[in-house]
Amino acid sequence: MYKVCMRTLYHNWLSPHSRKVRIVLGEKKLEFDLEVEKTWERREGFLRLNPAGEVPVLVETGGTAISGGQVISEYLDEKEPNPPLLGQGPLERAEVRRLCQWFDDKFDREVVANLVGEKVMKRFLRLGSPDSTAIRAGKTNIKHHLSYIGYLVERRTWLAGDQFTLADITAGAHLSCIDYLGDVPWMDYPLAKDWYARIKSRPSFRALLHDHIPGVPPPKHYSDLDF
Repeated sequence: MYKVCMRTLYHNWLSPHSRKVRIVLGEKKLEFDLEVEKTWERREGFLRLNPAGEVPVLVETGGTAISGGQVISEYLDEKEPNPPLLGQGPLERAEVRRLCQWFDDKFDREVVANLVGEKVMKRFLRLGSPDSTAIRAGKTNIKHHLSYIGYLVERRTWLAGDQFTLADITAGAHLSCIDYLGDVPWMDYPLAKDWYARIKSRPSFRALLHDHIPGVPPPKHYSDLDF
């Protein structure tokens, strides 16, 4: 007999795009193995899976490799439609995708790059000391995004409408990376905090709360469902 290979997700601890796929897999109740990929090492075997050298990469049981957080998430939602995560109807799906792009692009550039990039990734990449100006910018920029989350959930049950969708997963994945560093001013944004508490309590999210990056311990509240 031979061993059938498990579906495998190549990820990095504080890659929000990887965390997004982990949550989607959890929501779909799909089994998978996790492999940490140190993308800065430019490993040849990984580059054959994704020539861009970026995570996440999902390798299916048959060996097919799929790259990119949004691409993998939509692939999984099409392949395993229950529960649906892209919304019902073209308008809701457009809003879900708009918000996914907001966090995968705008939040990633304005907040994640300035905080995770400077505080953590520079250490792994040996690129010198963190840029204090960039860190201040990240801490300032996150306030706008938390206000926007509050604006949305004051008018809707979830970010994109009445149902939990990939928009909530994407936003939650990005914020979880910043929360790991203790850089989210939750007390100043109660609407965003209450929304995140709902995300944080979902079974699909709990595996993220057990992550522990070598040399970078999370704050005490990180894994606390009640903050």
